[in-house]
Amino acid sequence: QVQLVESGGGLKQAGGSLRLSCAASGRTFSATFMGWFRQAPGKERDFVAAINWSGVGTYYADSVKGRFAISRDNARNTMYLQMNSLEPEDTAVYYCAARATPILATLIRTQTSYDYWGQGTQVTVSS
Repeated sequence: QVQLVESGGGLKQAGGSLRLSCAASGRTFSATFMGWFRQAPGKERDFVAAINWSGVGTYYADSVKGRFAISRDNARNTMYLQMNSLEPEDTAVYYCAARATPILATLIRTQTSYDYWGQGTQVTVSS
């Protein structure tokens, strides 16, 4: 089994920055894709960003493009989400996810494409 643990959430003022981390542990595997999703109160869980195994392929939701940056360190089995220019609309529980087998990049924005999920970390942005 694979465990994903997010960290780095917290309370920030609008315009501030946060860096989320997602550490993978458990049986050895190389996630073909890892991603971040978020769920605001009363809303569905939405795609935020994803990254392929090499780290060269990155994908973003339009709402965070240019403000957030996803990266991964395979040697440390850790993925990151650098969040800059935070807005109150970014307030949500952020979840990391991982997929173990290859998949078309066109499908990585879909929750059901991922095999493993973390428990989430709260990000709150005040105005």
